[in-house]
Amino acid sequence: MLTVQKRLINFLLPHAEQIAIKDVRIGLGYTAVKIENGHGGVAWTPKSSTASCTHFQGAGTLVGRPVKEVLTMLGDEVSSLARALGLATANALLASLSTPSTLKEEVISSLNITHNDRVAMVGYFAPVIGQLRKTGCQLDILELNDKHGDTLPPEKAGDVLNSCTIAIITGTSLINGTFDGLNAGLGEPRAAVLLGPSSPLCGDVFKDTKITHVAGSRVLDTDAVLRIVSEGGGTMLMKRYLNFETVLVR
Repeated sequence: MLTVQKRLINFLLPHAEQIAIKDVRIGLGYTAVKIENGHGGVAWTPKSSTASCTHFQGAGTLVGRPVKEVLTMLGDEVSSLARALGLATANALLASLSTPSTLKEEVISSLNITHNDRVAMVGYFAPVIGQLRKTGCQLDILELNDKHGDTLPPEKAGDVLNSCTIAIITGTSLINGTFDGLNAGLGEPRAAVLLGPSSPLCGDVFKDTKITHVAGSRVLDTDAVLRIVSEGGGTMLMKRYLNFETVLVR
């Protein structure tokens, strides 16, 4: 369905007129896009399953294209890599708009999680896990990569999502196409956070979802981020060039 992705496209299309793509890097960990006004955005790069050495058929044609053309790739029903390009472009456009009112406190701390909470984490956020365990809450981590250990497979998502009081969902769910299903599976958590550098800082498009907070990133130094992405870097290397912000949905 890609509901939120299509809402984000429609929200941003009026802001995409007369702007072209200036640079694109599809790195091993992240994809980065620079638009003509100098702003940049990032999104997670999904793992490619192609049998060819070409991972994106439009390679070599992206720079110079109208931003609106690449933005609409976020609604691609087939290609997760196209959605990553679309989301990075959306994040670059959002960075160029007036800064929304953002939460000043670090998002996890703002939730006041206690031992009475059951937290469902979708995606393995290593820096957050230790912080959560200190609260004494019940923490259930749903993760595709079983190499992390102490995680649950996706088939366990039903009960975990339905009964949690706090949900922390990776922003990459907008890229791999699982967000609609995850949102539908949530019961009535008191808070649900979309978390990670890919998450678009646009609360409006989440208003009739279960998401209460969107914690994403705004690129501060586009050229530095492009360079790191090109050389295979990820969040820890980019973080000095990003501003991590949270917008409240409701």
